[in-house]
Amino acid sequence: MSESDQSLPADPGAFLTTRWTMVLRARGDAPEARAALGELCEAYWTPVFRFLRREGRGEDESRELAQEFIARLLSGGALDKVDPRKGRFRSYLLGALKHFLSDRRRGDGRQKRGGGAVHESIESGGSETSPGLQLPNPSAGVPDAYFDREWALAVMERGLATVQAALETAGKGRQFEVLKPWLVGDSENLSQAAAAAELGMAAGALKVAVHRLRQSFRDAVRAEIAQTVNSPEEIGEELRYLIEALHSC
Repeated sequence: MSESDQSLPADPGAFLTTRWTMVLRARGDAPEARAALGELCEAYWTPVFRFLRREGRGEDESRELAQEFIARLLSGGALDKVDPRKGRFRSYLLGALKHFLSDRRRGDGRQKRGGGAVHESIESGGSETSPGLQLPNPSAGVPDAYFDREWALAVMERGLATVQAALETAGKGRQFEVLKPWLVGDSENLSQAAAAAELGMAAGALKVAVHRLRQSFRDAVRAEIAQTVNSPEEIGEELRYLIEALHSC
């Protein structure tokens, strides 16, 4: 996919064929749909991994499980099950992950049932030193809000990486490093005057640079979101939701 396909068009009335729209339109075993889904899964592997870690798994187990999940998602007829009405890749990925984990739990349960494990009566009330059998709550799990927050962080990180790459290509990598706090909200105790002096810029020029950097960051985030929704109307709605998700957990 070309660079032009990864950014929003200048005409707000237009909507380029993005990765997720390509998946929804082609589906099946179309090579372009499978490639687009693979790119999205690679881009948003981290929220899946962190979701698995949050459920209490170790790092190595979570990494292996995430890789197995993505591999399964990219094989077979997974694309045929995509519902265009669901709209967002984020929603599809979380639903597919829950389904995958449910299948794994059922499989693990069948293997363990009667497999030589020590059995304890569910009627056992325990003793003063032992609480007895503790039955897990089958509905317990990591809240969807946690996944959405990790998704929002991934979107922001990818937008930030896009801006950084653009400035480094333009020979302004140092400017990005100095001004980055004004993008990520870490500038409370920083002085723009000091930053201007460090970069050898006038105070007014630095304010303009910060303004442009923020605009580039917003554009990069919106372009990233566009890759994961199915219509231009959903971009602003998804952006607002992800901002809320960042502050919900």
